[in-house]
Amino acid sequence: MLKGISPAVSPELLKTIAEMGHGDEIVFSDAHFPAHSFGRGGVRVMRADGLAADALLAGVSPLFELDSYAVPVVMMEAVPGDSLDPAVEKKYRAALKYDGVIERMERFAFYERAKKAYAIVLTGETAKYGNVILKKGVVPVA
Repeated sequence: MLKGISPAVSPELLKTIAEMGHGDEIVFSDAHFPAHSFGRGGVRVMRADGLAADALLAGVSPLFELDSYAVPVVMMEAVPGDSLDPAVEKKYRAALKYDGVIERMERFAFYERAKKAYAIVLTGETAKYGNVILKKGVVPVA
């Protein structure tokens, strides 16, 4: 057990975010996301069964900076004719302590972007459209 690290952050996830560089992206997906299909294409997939996405976001957010040169948070937009639950974005913003722009991306475009991510964390999140991509930034010079 490490001090200051959320118990929601597994050793594998901690290692993964440490390996990521500036501009690398990580997906925190809902439980319905086809992560293992994308994993066959070479994307690293980690399972976090039973953990809500916001718990994982809160656990990792103190560990790395979000990109300040691009929109660092991307979520899936609703399929035409469907609707989003605004509470999902609200709880993700709170977990990340983020009040900036969130890009919304069409479902299949989101899938294509996820296939290029450094890693996908398949969470236990059950909220519809509960998928989010984070882009890693640079730690500011003190």
